[in-house]
Amino acid sequence: MTEAREVFRAGHMQVYVFASSQEMAEAAAANTVRALTAAIESKGSARVVFATGNSQLDFVAALREHTEIPWEKVTAFHMDEYVDMSAEHPASFRRWIRERIEAALHPKEVHYIQGDGEDLEAECRRYEALLREAPIDLVCMGIGENGHLAFNDPPVADFEDPAWVKVVELDEACRVQQVGEGHFPTLEDVPTHAITLTVPALVAPQTLQVVVPERRKAEAVRRAIGGPIDTSCPASILRRQSHATVFLDAESASFLG
Repeated sequence: MTEAREVFRAGHMQVYVFASSQEMAEAAAANTVRALTAAIESKGSARVVFATGNSQLDFVAALREHTEIPWEKVTAFHMDEYVDMSAEHPASFRRWIRERIEAALHPKEVHYIQGDGEDLEAECRRYEALLREAPIDLVCMGIGENGHLAFNDPPVADFEDPAWVKVVELDEACRVQQVGEGHFPTLEDVPTHAITLTVPALVAPQTLQVVVPERRKAEAVRRAIGGPIDTSCPASILRRQSHATVFLDAESASFLG
C-alpha cells in the first residue's frame, strides 16, 4: 500500500489518510487487488459490489492499471440506480458500471439494477436474490455529502432493515449533490426515487472498502468518524465494522481533529 500520512482506528474500522487523492486511489486499488485475489485463491471466484459517482473515478482508474486480477473469475454488482431512468442516460449508474467496469475490466458477469422496470418491488426481490446467492467478498463504496451510504439518506436509512434492496425517496441534500457533481443541470432534473442496496446489505460483505476524496465530503467524514452512531449520518455505522477500511485524502480528512 502507498504509505499513508496518518493511520488510526475509529471504533472498529481502520482509517488511512493520504496526502493526495491519487495516493489514496492507488492504495485503495491495491486493497481491492488483495481482497479479490484472496477470494479467488480461496474459492476460485470473487463477488464484488461497486459504488459509482465522481468519488470513485480515481480509484477505478488506478484499478485498471492492475493486471494481476483474473477478472474472468469475478462477478460484479452495483449498489443503486435511479427509478425510471434509461440505462443510456448520462447519469445512469448502469451506464457508469458498463463503461468503467464491464467494458474496461471485463469481469465474468455484471448484474445490473433495472431502475426503469415496470415492477420495482419485483426488481428489488430479483436483485436481492442475486446478492444472496453466495457471500459477497468486497464492497467498494463512498460516503455522500449528507453521510449517506449508497442511497440510504438519513431520512430512509435503517441499520436493521430486513430487506437488502429497496425503493427509496431521495433526500434533497442528496439530489443537490448530484447537481453539484454535474450529472444534472437543475434540481428538478434529478429523479426523486431510486433503488438501493440497504445498509445491512452494504456491511455484510467480508471486506468493506470506503473511498472518500475531496473537501466537500469533509463534514460527512467528520460526522462518520466522530459523531453519534445513528441514521442522522448513515456512514457512522461503519465504526462498528471491524472489516471496514476507510481511505481519505488530505481534503476529505481536513475537519478531523
